[in-house]
Amino acid sequence: MLYRVEGLVIRSTDYGEGNKIITLLTPTHGKQGVIVRGAKKLKSRYGSLAQLFTYGDFSYYKTGSLGTLNSGEIITSFQELRQGLEGPAYAAYAAELTDRAINDDEAAAYLFHQLKACQIALAEGKDPQIVVRAYEMKVSSAAGYAPLLDECVSCGRQEGPFRFSSTAGGALCSSCKYRDSSALELEETVWKLLRVFSALDLRRLGNIAVRDSSKRQLQLALRRWMDNHLSLNLKSRNFLDQWEKYGDLLGERIKRPEPAAEAETGDGPV
Repeated sequence: MLYRVEGLVIRSTDYGEGNKIITLLTPTHGKQGVIVRGAKKLKSRYGSLAQLFTYGDFSYYKTGSLGTLNSGEIITSFQELRQGLEGPAYAAYAAELTDRAINDDEAAAYLFHQLKACQIALAEGKDPQIVVRAYEMKVSSAAGYAPLLDECVSCGRQEGPFRFSSTAGGALCSSCKYRDSSALELEETVWKLLRVFSALDLRRLGNIAVRDSSKRQLQLALRRWMDNHLSLNLKSRNFLDQWEKYGDLLGERIKRPEPAAEAETGDGPV
């Protein structure tokens, strides 16, 4: 059967001497594996379609588990995400996270648009740490592991202060914090960002200015959350952790909140 879909290339691997197998995230058919014959050859007609991060229109035949590309056209190459170190590092992490965390039948149109918005934001030069943290919340939600942030997961209390517990499922109030001695005491700015990211459509993400201490807390909270609930060993994250000096943070006790920082989204201050 012949299929025609829009798709984002979230994985591209060599197959045989001159071919590649790409994994597409599509808004209509979830994740799809497609063989692109001759993609590794210098004069390949469709070699550029097999590049990671490419957004294109793909036509392929499929009778078994894999399709075979029939024709295609690039809509957006996202070439910016293949230049330098920072852009490719964050974009590769978002792509691999999507591929590994989401089953084929869980990938839906909403996640496709969130990943595309993530790639657009990275290509536009928005703060990659903030963009990727927001996308991590989207993936966690799509995988069925969204944290509870507006009330205590144990008693339902809605008044803070709270601590963030990856094992308990989100916020723990002062009366229930004993349930997780490793729960994180986060700046109020970080709580606001977590709540904004949970509800935000990334297509509406504006420029956000966040101080480094808040970024580190946000990173640690989401790293712990994803390690506890998704438990993925991602090659791209190993590099990203070195890039963000996460190893130094692991042994660092989170400090008490400093004066609030300003952070803005497309929807206004948070």
